Amino acid sequence: MLRDATLTSFLEVLESNRIPYTFNKAESVLTMKDSGSRILFRSLEDFERLRGTNLAWFGIDELTYTSEEVWLRLESRLRDPKASNLCGFAVWTPKGFDWVYKRFIRNRVEGYEVVLAKAYENRYVLDKIPDFYERLKSSYDQRFFDQEVLGEYLNINSGAVYSAFDRERNVRAVAVDTTRPLFWTLDFNVDPMCSLIAQRKGEEIQVLDEIVLSRASTRDACEEFKRRFPNHQAGVCVYGDATGSRLQTAGTNDYRIVREYLAESGYERATFRVPASNPFVRERIQLMNSKLLSANGDSLLFISPRCKELIADMEEVTYKADSMVIDKDRDSKRTHLSDALGYLAWQEFKPGPKAGEQGKRLFW
Repeated sequence: MLRDATLTSFLEVLESNRIPYTFNKAESVLTMKDSGSRILFRSLEDFERLRGTNLAWFGIDELTYTSEEVWLRLESRLRDPKASNLCGFAVWTPKGFDWVYKRFIRNRVEGYEVVLAKAYENRYVLDKIPDFYERLKSSYDQRFFDQEVLGEYLNINSGAVYSAFDRERNVRAVAVDTTRPLFWTLDFNVDPMCSLIAQRKGEEIQVLDEIVLSRASTRDACEEFKRRFPNHQAGVCVYGDATGSRLQTAGTNDYRIVREYLAESGYERATFRVPASNPFVRERIQLMNSKLLSANGDSLLFISPRCKELIADMEEVTYKADSMVIDKDRDSKRTHLSDALGYLAWQEFKPGPKAGEQGKRLFW
């Protein structure tokens, strides 16, 4: 790939612009005649060989085919004392929610910038072959076309559970409405202890914040909730996993701990909407997807950008291969917050009984 793509294109650019250079083929080192700058062309399969080099800049092609250690190693070598502008860059085609996605898009750090280019913006190709992308459709299945041609991020491990979620559509800034009660929904775990704070506005759910605590107790979650939302005068309504009525994460019933803490902390208008049993997973997920995007095109579930772990759930939680069973084993951090949101959505918007359905047995 280095020889056939990157190096070939680089030399073509230099020659077409009549830029003088020399190239040592044996060492794969190019020297610019006007400045004396040396450009090394290297494979990244054995990145430890890069130790000891002082770089002014580097560029990586097909970043998703390398490991994160490659990027970190090169980044640490940006220390050429003669360079006035130290810089690293890379290009890639999406390859699922891998380390590249997490570092540059989901959890972007200061100093990193990303350009997400759409295939149909490539006028260079389309001016010469107007139906170029249409031709590819006949060769690729839709999923492969979306990833390889359109450059869209897809979960390639299995079917996405929250398939209706779209970051651009469902993630937006939301603010606390002090006139409406807070909805606090919990999924009881020791590590991580997870919960969400949301509000309902008509048919909309707006997720305001998330609380994710490592190796924490139910009381720890209560204290963090109070720190973020002290004495909300419009009241608090608690939702969550029905098994929290039986779990013993702190030696007593989890909801009892929450109830007592809210009472002693001055939340006078605290109510609980916890069912005796959890809804069927399939029905809960169907309801969630309909809130994310209904069949008639309405989006009624919006998530604050600060809810990074919930957004990761929406994008990364999948079914196990060839099944409708949620994969809870692939990543221990996933599913907890999306489950908590599902419990809230079900209690607020669960469908009524089907026509003709009775709450008793008709035949004996």
